[in-house]
Amino acid sequence: MTVHFIGAGPGAPDLLTLRGRDRIAACPVCLYAGSLVPEGVLAHAPEDARVVNTAPMTLDEIMAEIERAHAAGQDVARLHSGDMSVYSAMSEQVRRLEAAGIDYTITPGVPAFSAAAATLGHELTVPEVAQSVVLTRTQGRASSMPCGETLEAFAATGSTLAVHLSLHNIEDVVARLTPYYGAECPAAVVLRASWPDETVLTGRLDTIADQAADLPVRRTALILVGPALDPGDFRNSALYDPKHVRRFRGQENGN
Repeated sequence: MTVHFIGAGPGAPDLLTLRGRDRIAACPVCLYAGSLVPEGVLAHAPEDARVVNTAPMTLDEIMAEIERAHAAGQDVARLHSGDMSVYSAMSEQVRRLEAAGIDYTITPGVPAFSAAAATLGHELTVPEVAQSVVLTRTQGRASSMPCGETLEAFAATGSTLAVHLSLHNIEDVVARLTPYYGAECPAAVVLRASWPDETVLTGRLDTIADQAADLPVRRTALILVGPALDPGDFRNSALYDPKHVRRFRGQENGN
């Protein structure tokens, strides 16, 4: 018996990976985070599958479902939104699985920041403008931030920031980032990226908080900040420059 952790993507059912789809279809038990995983993804589960919404459940209750499946020799598809590598709460489940001697696999999914960038029509890394993307959040009731992981520390690098789970703190985010990026730095809020009711706000650091003030929903929103969102004129990368000799171009005999 194996628990298959599957990144279900940012919201659109067709952004589920083929591997994720096939894993779901092969599992007689499907545990999904109902507040974030769309019902369209569940359509891939077998007709007679046990499908359980874990949104209202505790970790102990989720583990009880897994142990029940383990005792019956049934594989479990464990669906989380986006990608399993960030903000998925997978680690605490894996720790319990390892302690219980239960096998597991991990299938990556399309992360929310990637879907948001696609919606905005921007690359988050632009030559000589920004070459790093920082995925972070602000402190909330669920957990504190580690010492040193502050917005100010990340902003000092000039990187593109993707600030998760923080729309309720957007005024504070703006106040802390403005001294580093400047009031006119491009900023955006993407709410429910790739969902049918996706909402996109684009502006600057000095306007984005007011723009977001009347959003009816505050969850599943991503704040993006950085000059790469509107880079203006910038130098082309060397990737396709005819003067740049690289392994697959400009060398004789493939050497």
